[in-house]
Amino acid sequence: MDDLHCAERDRLASNARRELHWLRWGPFLAERQWGTVREDYSEDGSCWDYFPHDHARSRAYRWGEDGLLGVTDRHGRLCFSFALWNERDPFLKERLFGLAGPEGNHGEDVKEEYFYVDALPTAAFLRGNYKYPRRAFPYDDLVATNAERGRDDPEYELRDTDAFDDGYFDVTATYAKDSPDDILVELEVKNRSDEEAKVHVLPQLWWRNTWSWGCKGEGYWPRGVVRQDGERRMLADGADLQQMELKIDEFHYGDGRELCGSLFTENETNGARLFGFDDDGAKVKDAFHRRVCESNEQAVSDKGAGSKAAFWCVLTIPAGEARTLRLRLRRADLVGEAFGEAFDQTLATREAEADRFYHDVLGDVDEEAARIQRQAYAGLIWSKQFYFYDVRMWLAGDPSQPTPPEGRRAGRNADFSHIYNRDVVSMPDKWEYPWYAAWDLAFHMIPFAKIDQSFAKSQLLLFLREWYMAPNGQLPAYEFAFHDVNPPVHAWACWRVYKMTGPRGQRDINFLASAFHKLLLNFTWWVNQKDVNGNHVFGGGFLGLDNVGVFDRSQPLPTGGNLEQADGTAWMGFYCATMLSIAIELAHHDKSYSDVASKFFEHFVQITHAINTLGGTGLWDEEDGFYYDQIRGAEGEEETVRLRIRSLVGLLPICAVEVLPLWKLSQLPGFYRRMQWFLEHEQELASHISFRGEGDQCKVLLAIPSKQRLKRVLAYLLDENEFLSPHGVRSMSRVHADEPFILRHGDDEYRVDYTPGESTTDMFGGNSNWRGPIWFPTNFLLIEALERYGRFYGDDFQVECPTGSGNLMTLQEVADELARRLTTLFRGGEAGKPPFAGDDARFADDPGYRDRCWFYEFFDGDTGRGCGASHQTGWTALVTRCFRSGSGAV
Repeated sequence: MDDLHCAERDRLASNARRELHWLRWGPFLAERQWGTVREDYSEDGSCWDYFPHDHARSRAYRWGEDGLLGVTDRHGRLCFSFALWNERDPFLKERLFGLAGPEGNHGEDVKEEYFYVDALPTAAFLRGNYKYPRRAFPYDDLVATNAERGRDDPEYELRDTDAFDDGYFDVTATYAKDSPDDILVELEVKNRSDEEAKVHVLPQLWWRNTWSWGCKGEGYWPRGVVRQDGERRMLADGADLQQMELKIDEFHYGDGRELCGSLFTENETNGARLFGFDDDGAKVKDAFHRRVCESNEQAVSDKGAGSKAAFWCVLTIPAGEARTLRLRLRRADLVGEAFGEAFDQTLATREAEADRFYHDVLGDVDEEAARIQRQAYAGLIWSKQFYFYDVRMWLAGDPSQPTPPEGRRAGRNADFSHIYNRDVVSMPDKWEYPWYAAWDLAFHMIPFAKIDQSFAKSQLLLFLREWYMAPNGQLPAYEFAFHDVNPPVHAWACWRVYKMTGPRGQRDINFLASAFHKLLLNFTWWVNQKDVNGNHVFGGGFLGLDNVGVFDRSQPLPTGGNLEQADGTAWMGFYCATMLSIAIELAHHDKSYSDVASKFFEHFVQITHAINTLGGTGLWDEEDGFYYDQIRGAEGEEETVRLRIRSLVGLLPICAVEVLPLWKLSQLPGFYRRMQWFLEHEQELASHISFRGEGDQCKVLLAIPSKQRLKRVLAYLLDENEFLSPHGVRSMSRVHADEPFILRHGDDEYRVDYTPGESTTDMFGGNSNWRGPIWFPTNFLLIEALERYGRFYGDDFQVECPTGSGNLMTLQEVADELARRLTTLFRGGEAGKPPFAGDDARFADDPGYRDRCWFYEFFDGDTGRGCGASHQTGWTALVTRCFRSGSGAV
């Protein structure tokens, strides 16, 4: 590796300096546009019914496009992907299939098998893999069987059907850039079966429909065109892109590859099929399906042009062998041979550059750890998506379309009408969650900062801009309900990314200052909106933890009264402490920040005092030694009602901790004098502040739990009969398997059981579960917090890990152990099958699956089996920060 210059670092630097736009093209194509809120123009917000999968092949999208492992430009104007046909399916495999939210027994769920194999941050090298059954794809079976199953049943997956009984086509798409506007494409199809098989492959190029809606202005252009220019060349003209060409390499007839020709149509709705309109022979979006699968020659255009085009290739592949198609999508004015040795050399060079880049990023780790992390980074990069959503226009409807129902104007997202999103954004999962979620994205940027600091910083600042952040300071949560409340982790992400931008003294202080000014608005919104009683104990709603509570915490309580949340208060303590650290850092560059640092210092202490002592013991339960939510002012109750559920709600107060060097504080005279006055005159509040060490080594600890309370909470966290799983920290204590929490109010009973896998309730759609599984974001915050406590208390503070084992560890060693347990989710172990795969033996036995990873949304609290969204690499990519042991593991 030493003789290879890190070319990817040069590309990233060039892109950041706006010299060469290496990120103009990338994997920004959604994997599901149908069923999204953006495409929903119904009166009642039933997005799954308004635009189902059955419509997707025939109906033009309004706000985006989707495809199979495809690429597009950063504004989603011109799209490239491929379609497949096994000569058994009723239509082309043009996009990933899955169950709509109401169809799945555990909510929406993709029913396909695919992997993000490799990627460079600039998309100069991308590789993805898709498994296409030789048998007819079991669309109806997947829908019908899942409909028969209940919440207590497992999901019915593609591997549970007979789809793979005759083998499958292993389709690998590789993209390599020769220059910012020159993309080499290699599609390899391997026949993983025992007999010769035929498959149709249609590389497709099309323009996103921006012309059918009657809109003018930025982002809207007349109909684009792709036209034939020779047997193996197409030219694309449209939008404000320079003319592009798509070429396909020559085949050697007789080796099982046949070019049937080029197909053209328009990217417009088939009104006849969907709505019974008289289309008078119009050439529409689903024409290729009818031409290839139904032999309807009249379906496609005979003019050699259209806004959607494809090369139609038929591959006859002997058992166990592979066939390859090569294409090149580039600016038409670029000269040079499209294929040949130069093509081969570019592919090989980009792959070698990817090897070098990740060798530098990962350092000296074992081969398995490197493979897992590299796939996690690939998933992060592949999960970037062009996201377009103008809420005001969406509510009002388009000039040339039917007027939306009047009720929409006061319906979903009407209170966020300022939203105008037309950006490449990091998605949680481009099929299950093809829309951003504010707190997810904050976690995405921690691993992203390791490979592309510029993108990480720009994404964090983007969400603080006025076309995202509401005028009152609230950050938009997600498109189903922008007004919902996600945990306030944005400041933490900005602070963490800032510290990753270079050594002390060389960091991007302008980024930090820009973020801080807008974060002040968001912090003020939280204080004004979520501290109902003005006592520094916060509500906040469901706070991203979906069904963790005994009832939906985002709705009015069925018991009446107000919910005082241990996690809501902890999140605000965490937010406050982070803002304090940022303010102190900024004050060393500009002393005017000293006063606001004092504000956050005193506010943190007030929050800490309230959660620990308000009304006696605050949200702390002295008998149990744990923090709990409580209801104040419930109907028929004179006292507060404490909700004794041992869950992440009571662990999160651990995360609100900062360690500050006293020497650094003493360099800010204004702040230091105010702190000394506070310690002298507010002794009850000051009791929550700890000091350790002498002189320049003295440290200040700001933390919600005292040393004694921390030990008591850690005894639960590290107990394998409670929170500690072989693979991380569970989101709920295992004791609730035998001792469920039950709340009775009048004739109603509310219940919480330990549920280690998929949710057994339909709360928040039932696709996520916080009643027992392992989740990466909260595990990561707990590990970070333990490291901070360890730096303050030192090696003298030791706890049993696991609880009752007699094995004493320092807090840094505990943090390392938790990080190690998280990595075991993806390691093969002695059996060769990683826990995330559950009982799927293919990940040990099948060469097409071995060494591949799915980075699930969450993991079974007992077995580590992957649950929920299968490609939520975003925050599950935090595993990349867990492979190094010792101080600073995360």
